[in-house]
Amino acid sequence: MAISLGPNQYGKAEVRLVTVEREGPVHHLKDLTVSTSLRGRLERTHLTGDNTDVVATDTQKNTVYAFAKEKRVGEIEDFALRLGRHFVGSFEQINGARVLISEHGWDRIDVGGRPHDHAFSRATGEQRTTAVTIQNDRAWVVSGLTDLVVLKSTGSEFHGFPRDRYTTLAETDDRILATAVTARWRYRSTELDWSGSFTEIRRILLETFATKHSLSLQQTLYAMGEAVLEARDEVAEVRLSLPNKHHFLVDLGPFGLTNDNEVFYAADRPYGLIEGTVLRDDEDPKDAELAWYTLPAF
Repeated sequence: MAISLGPNQYGKAEVRLVTVEREGPVHHLKDLTVSTSLRGRLERTHLTGDNTDVVATDTQKNTVYAFAKEKRVGEIEDFALRLGRHFVGSFEQINGARVLISEHGWDRIDVGGRPHDHAFSRATGEQRTTAVTIQNDRAWVVSGLTDLVVLKSTGSEFHGFPRDRYTTLAETDDRILATAVTARWRYRSTELDWSGSFTEIRRILLETFATKHSLSLQQTLYAMGEAVLEARDEVAEVRLSLPNKHHFLVDLGPFGLTNDNEVFYAADRPYGLIEGTVLRDDEDPKDAELAWYTLPAF
């Protein structure tokens, strides 16, 4: 029986980075979590413990901080591209890099009806994300968002599903539909207005969720991805993960009360988990494979 080393990578996970850019009395805050990982000719360290080719993970961490100072952060996609290209271009034995960045939002505190120059409050749990893959001289960008919590109090149904002796769920033609959206989309280019594209894609996702009369969360998922691809030529595919945040009607009958879709129990678990991909048919599957390598399927 032959044994060999398969695909591998290593890096520094979850480097916490906060930067403050001072524009006179007005400060601009960036709060990021950055993870780097490298691939290449790394057989020696695995097979013999020879670390000649290993760019230390501590070096990777320090590079993140140094780049934040020397080159600024800017858009997270550009920052990730600079980091990934640096590692691949600076070390002959490294031919691939993956940089993951999550951006944590802060809002300016209003004082007397005006945003304060340098005081902030934490925004919602939603995060903007990017994943940049560098392989030799090519690059792929997968951006997205996580924990975008949305709810609509009507405009959602669920019925017509098969029933067996284990089925107790009642059919409904009017229910609360709530989810925490994780969306990732693969770009077709690395030269874009990242902020503008992100803002528009987020708007499309929200508007489609709000306006699509839903017969299932699966139908809503497809409609959200389809709307992005129809409106944004720079996007090759969209992957969505939508946990169904169930809201169950409370039985008020024992108290002599009716419940006309007014009082609900919000259950946090277990929950349905709906995931899927919406993509253009004319895209090169090899590009998708490299772009999504080591990322979750959805």
